[in-house]
Amino acid sequence: MKGPNFNANEFAKKALDAGAANVVLDDNQYSVEGKTILVPDVLTALQQLARHHRQQLNIPFIGITGSNGKTTTKELIHAVLSSTFKTYTTEGNLNNHIGVPLTILKIKQDAEIAVIEMGANHIGEIASYCNIALPTHGLITNCGKAHLEGFGSEEGVRKGKGELFDHLRANKGTAFVMWDYSYLREMSNGIAHRYTYGTSDANIVGNPIVRNQFMAVEFTNGFDVTIQTNLVGDYNLPNVLAAVAVGNYFKVESEKVKMSIENYHPTNSRSQLMQKNSNQIILDAYNANPSSMKAAIENFAKVEGTEKILALGAMAELGPDSLKEHMNIIKEIDRYQWKDVILVGGDFMAVDHTYRKFKSAAEAGQWFQKFQPHNAFLLIKGSRSMQMEQLLDYL
Repeated sequence: MKGPNFNANEFAKKALDAGAANVVLDDNQYSVEGKTILVPDVLTALQQLARHHRQQLNIPFIGITGSNGKTTTKELIHAVLSSTFKTYTTEGNLNNHIGVPLTILKIKQDAEIAVIEMGANHIGEIASYCNIALPTHGLITNCGKAHLEGFGSEEGVRKGKGELFDHLRANKGTAFVMWDYSYLREMSNGIAHRYTYGTSDANIVGNPIVRNQFMAVEFTNGFDVTIQTNLVGDYNLPNVLAAVAVGNYFKVESEKVKMSIENYHPTNSRSQLMQKNSNQIILDAYNANPSSMKAAIENFAKVEGTEKILALGAMAELGPDSLKEHMNIIKEIDRYQWKDVILVGGDFMAVDHTYRKFKSAAEAGQWFQKFQPHNAFLLIKGSRSMQMEQLLDYL
């Protein structure tokens, strides 16, 4: 494939020399007779191959999208389904126009269920992935203020993410719906089958209990087991409820659902609780948008502790609303008492506030190195581009 900084057609001979059977190209000058397949566009060919492969698989395909919690929800659902079925899923967050087809092409004939994560930052993107993955079931975690630069507005986010429900509606599929969110109820109207989860009035009903920073979920309908998770923050409740709903729908035994979720430990800087020297840290630095940032601050304010430090990196891809959204986060911070607040980069540098500010995570890290906190509790969060996990090297 060609990208802005490379032309992989150039590596055709090297790939063949290394043992590739054939190479698919869209640049004829790199062809090797009898060994290369020339197509008008390699990316399109990849997506068409994935769709063809998908059509050979007569199994449930579960599509997952949303503004926040996609990957955690996908990992939890995969853990639950894998206890009973041969389940294939998106690796890491390979959820884009290249990752979705690559995920599908890795699914072997022994598959019983597939779980496909779909990310998007503009209208029409989810629809294009549905055209490749052909999901039979689907779940939208939520629609918040994420990728506003591409979607234009929160309404645009709902329209874009809602393309998954549009596909299910048109193809008599099944939607798993977070019933607490009235907009998801509305967006899922007309879908042939809906299986619901929430804190009341749903097929699966559960509510959070916080124990030693970790969330437990007590169920009152559709499921009769309490689950103790390794997830920090009750903003993870919908992710757990979704996994239980999907497991229950596919008739996974309740004890297997419980064990699968209780054995799941978050990785990749997603709500990880860790200890570094004398300090306790919630590392949630994989990504950030106004919705997830607000939820993380609210949750952190609730947990026990007086020596609490916020270290927040700027939020990306917010377009014209960026300054306003960063100012709203400042107002959210103002609502609570903190030992210290460190704000890093982007529009945190451009809005007025009284907190410590640094241009980069490395610069903030040097401050931490100089004024080493002891017995503190830190929340580290920010957009991927801010690389806030670097702070761990200085603590």
